[in-house]
Amino acid sequence: MTRWALQLEYDGAGFVGWQRQAVGLSIQAVLEEAAAHLAEAPVTAITAGRTDAGVHAMGQVVHIDLDRDITGGKLAAALNFHMKPHRIAVVRAAAVAADWSARFSAIRREYRYVISNRRSRPALDDGRVWHLPHPLDVSLMSQGARHLLGRHDFTSFRAASCQANSPWRTLDRLDIIRTGDTVEILAEARSFLHHQVRNMVGTLKLIGEAHRPPDSMADILRAAHRSAAGPTAPPQGLFLMAVRYPEDVFGK
Repeated sequence: MTRWALQLEYDGAGFVGWQRQAVGLSIQAVLEEAAAHLAEAPVTAITAGRTDAGVHAMGQVVHIDLDRDITGGKLAAALNFHMKPHRIAVVRAAAVAADWSARFSAIRREYRYVISNRRSRPALDDGRVWHLPHPLDVSLMSQGARHLLGRHDFTSFRAASCQANSPWRTLDRLDIIRTGDTVEILAEARSFLHHQVRNMVGTLKLIGEAHRPPDSMADILRAAHRSAAGPTAPPQGLFLMAVRYPEDVFGK
């Protein structure tokens, strides 16, 4: 039996998210059913992070156990063949130690949230951005974001359905970058609470529109209540960009 680490990219539109659900198609189900074609028994895929419905990924990482003599390149090709026509692809596959975990061995997760900040609606990027027609002040958003860096109780940015044992998280990066009409919000941490990134983005949007001052972010943190923060940003602008480990299991 060999444990394989898989790097996935996918378009989250049309899926109920990563995790199998009673109703609707999940990314997990598509991958596990593809892997079942290469095994004599059901295959379980363990992920580094369970993305919600509509959320995309460029660097999702999962692991599976497979009793088959195969190379990483051939495994990726076989899984991609069996996952057609779904918009999910294995980018890389690598054999790892039997005790390696896509979830528990991870030391960093990186997300990007993309906003189209122009009057006209996006045509080419529809479904992959949050369209906000009113101007955003990125300088104000950056001032507000600084209050969230470091270790805090992020209860105000935590979904009611979050199952994490603790609301305390350490946010290592929260940068806001404008390139023309596109505003990108880059967030990095060892782990995030459910909806944390989208709730932070929704609050930063209010600051960028001058509906709240940047210093209000500190008050929102201290309130430790979801009602203190802004709305949850829609899922289609969110991308899981990368999951990092102590060693690069996929090589250079």
